[in-house]
Amino acid sequence: MNPLFLSQRYQRGVGLIEVLISTLILSIGLLGIAALQANALKNSQSSLTRSQVVMLSYFMLDAMRVNRAAAINGSYNLGKTCTIVADAGNIISHDQHVWLQAIKENLGDNASTCGEITCQGNDCVVRIYWDDSRGTSGSADQMIETRTRL
Repeated sequence: MNPLFLSQRYQRGVGLIEVLISTLILSIGLLGIAALQANALKNSQSSLTRSQVVMLSYFMLDAMRVNRAAAINGSYNLGKTCTIVADAGNIISHDQHVWLQAIKENLGDNASTCGEITCQGNDCVVRIYWDDSRGTSGSADQMIETRTRL
């Protein structure tokens, strides 16, 4: 028998195995890319939320700067509040109502989304609490504190 004929006979099917292995490797790579994309989306959402929290804290501080005398007197002080306060018809309650409503609308209307304001003289602190558990290594108990001097 011709040795060249035998070597060709044993080579059958090798191309199919190579194609199957390369398809498997490509599939694993694509799954890895999909996982990276999912994490990127989670972290983008977390970053957007953090940016909104900073803007919301400045929103309240700017409202307090407009009504500086009332803020210095402690009229804007608000303990940790997780519900939207009623608008009593004055500028302070209106500012607090609109601020807490904006927090709930932008950060999620759940029990852990809260706001807090504390002023002692010219020194004021605004705290916003929210749930950031969707982000990679995120926590359900996130808080940002913004301090300023009016």
